[in-house]
Amino acid sequence: MPEILCPICGEPLAAGGAPWRCPRGHSFDVARQGYVNLLPVTRKHSLHPGDTKEQVAARRAFLEAGYYAPIAQAVCGAARAFCPQGAEILDAGCGEGYYSAQVAQALPGARLWGLDISKDAVRLAAGRYKGPVWLCGTAAHLPFPAESFHLVMSLFALTAPEEFARVLRKDGVFLQVLAAEDHLLGLKRIIYPELLHREKDSVPVLPGFRLLETRPVRFSFRVEGAQIQNLLSMTPHFWRITREGAARLAAQTALEDTASAVINLYRRETEPQSDSQIHPRRGGS
Repeated sequence: MPEILCPICGEPLAAGGAPWRCPRGHSFDVARQGYVNLLPVTRKHSLHPGDTKEQVAARRAFLEAGYYAPIAQAVCGAARAFCPQGAEILDAGCGEGYYSAQVAQALPGARLWGLDISKDAVRLAAGRYKGPVWLCGTAAHLPFPAESFHLVMSLFALTAPEEFARVLRKDGVFLQVLAAEDHLLGLKRIIYPELLHREKDSVPVLPGFRLLETRPVRFSFRVEGAQIQNLLSMTPHFWRITREGAARLAAQTALEDTASAVINLYRRETEPQSDSQIHPRRGGS
């Protein structure tokens, strides 16, 4: 089982009791819900980083209604294909825990760790799902030693390739989920007066990794009532929408849309890369 490191001094934390303590005397309380906040004030970019309590609640309501179940099923299938028995798995940017819990259930014997910068998200995850270890922290400074995990996941979240490569074991795998260029066009057509084409690299080259394969996930769905606003709250458009766009969306009683995502699977490189590995063929195998 991976050690957990003190985010202040880097010494191992004694994580069995409450609070968690390191040899230098830094301590971290275990919250009533079961998570531990390992996000130092010096690594916060705002007073309340990450998704708000309202956004987290909206995400849970939307995801638990099953609209994105095909994405969860595809992620579970990819994790099963690349994880050994009893794997150590880190979901870096776990949100309120929907995808993490699905993967944990799909891989009996695996140990899953969920980390997110939003304390509200981790609190909700820990309150519902009791199997994984839930931590509030930042993916840019993971509180784990090198070579701790067989699989690191980042689903619609920050990708920190150098840090992910550091905590992956030799030949470990990084599972990345990104929105494709045609993701949620129905929502976008309502909230924006016009759609501007911006080329999106949905299979990025990542330092320290070799692309294994790419798995597209695309499906249509229909939402009604409050779930329309819940969908908006899950997306970056929540921060960009204008007053006019919000009014147009509020007038909708139903929305038919298409979810389009890409699952990229990368192997951690343990040898120097050749030119062909640095620039893998787009689209995977």
